[in-house]
Amino acid sequence: MIPTESAIHRVRRDITFGMLLKFAFLLAVVGSVLFAPQSAKLAVLITVGIAWLFLSFTSARTSRMAVGSPSLIAAGEFEEAEKQIDQAMRGFSLFRTAKLQALHHLAVLRHAQRRWEESAALSRALLSQRLRAVDGLSRPARLILVDALLEMNDLRGANESIQDLYRHRLTLSEVLTLVLVQLDYSARVGEWEQMFAGATAKVQLAELMPAPRAARAQALLALAALRLGRADWAAWLRQRVELLVDVNTLTTERPVLWELWAAARADQARAD
Repeated sequence: MIPTESAIHRVRRDITFGMLLKFAFLLAVVGSVLFAPQSAKLAVLITVGIAWLFLSFTSARTSRMAVGSPSLIAAGEFEEAEKQIDQAMRGFSLFRTAKLQALHHLAVLRHAQRRWEESAALSRALLSQRLRAVDGLSRPARLILVDALLEMNDLRGANESIQDLYRHRLTLSEVLTLVLVQLDYSARVGEWEQMFAGATAKVQLAELMPAPRAARAQALLALAALRLGRADWAAWLRQRVELLVDVNTLTTERPVLWELWAAARADQARAD
């Protein structure tokens, strides 16, 4: 298993080395143009060009090493995904993008393995880098971080990350993830009115989520409805949840949701 601190250190070291190497190439080109004799100038430029092409090819090969890891993680093949990520981290890359993507893939893997502290540490290390030039990493890293912080019960850190996400333009998939983590956070701090606000729109968004996430989102909305005295909504949403997942699995992951079925049994007992 790849140690978290070792992975972060290796990525930072490799990024620094790549920057220094590119700077050295630039100095060689500028120096040859300005100071090298005419007879040596062409030879220096050709040598630098060949070295650049070779290292660029090697970097591209490194970038491809972990390209299949997200699919492996989604399929639950964690060991094979870790091997690919490890190869990408150990391989040489002249460009920081490949190393940052490998670090992100490792954060995704640790999140899927429910290793929340490691996932949060990797996401924070990734976000500490300048990500504007690396399109598509900042927002997913922040979403992984906030979910990991919620699982660690770091509510303050989770709230800060959620508020930061609202300042970004998100894709539909990212909006769906944010809706779920916002519901999860609000339930933990008891913001029932905020949770239930716009319930119809939130249910419609939940319908676009995979079944386990859709069930959790609607169960959280049902809990908010129950706490606000909206028994009709609570019952309707609870029945929708029961069609999507095994209730025991859901309540094991989120014990607070067992209140929905305890209340339903109490109502049934009174009716009988």
